[in-house]
Amino acid sequence: MPMRELPILAFAVLALVCATPVHAQGPYGIGRAATPAEIAGWNIDIDRYGNNLPPGSGSVSHGREVFDQQCAACHGARGEGGVGDRLVGEQGTLATSNPVKTVGSYWPYAPTLFDYIRRAMPQNAPQSLGNDDVYSFSAYILNLNGLLAADATLDAKSLSAIKMPNRNMFVGDTRPDVKNPACRASC
Repeated sequence: MPMRELPILAFAVLALVCATPVHAQGPYGIGRAATPAEIAGWNIDIDRYGNNLPPGSGSVSHGREVFDQQCAACHGARGEGGVGDRLVGEQGTLATSNPVKTVGSYWPYAPTLFDYIRRAMPQNAPQSLGNDDVYSFSAYILNLNGLLAADATLDAKSLSAIKMPNRNMFVGDTRPDVKNPACRASC
């Protein structure tokens, strides 16, 4: 065999070895099964009707304090947006040529607002707020959107009873240049 064919042969053998499938001899040996306590820590889902809302309550005034301390840096001093999404206003804009999605315009169910806040906020420390703080924060945001009185206190029963502006019929994007599968014959 000529010397110049030797590197080609070596490359072919190496490619064949690398292409040969390797069969696992059992589990990968990483990770572990979640404990019941770990599962319980994440088993906190709340549906749109308020099923599984925890005990507790919170006032709009306390919600303003929680918001100022935990949320205003991202969402603006009055929920107008910043680094984080806008939370307030723009009701009635979803059917316009410039829709703006906020809690007051887009969010269909108040209990799922509580669920999202409890699970995901503040972004740098999810699940760090207690139930009373989440009720208070929810009350404050609902108040800023004109859906709850300034002197109101929110709990599981009252939160479930709030009728959000977009609750009974999702308003899809009606702009003719946007394909929207949620928009049916009414668009």
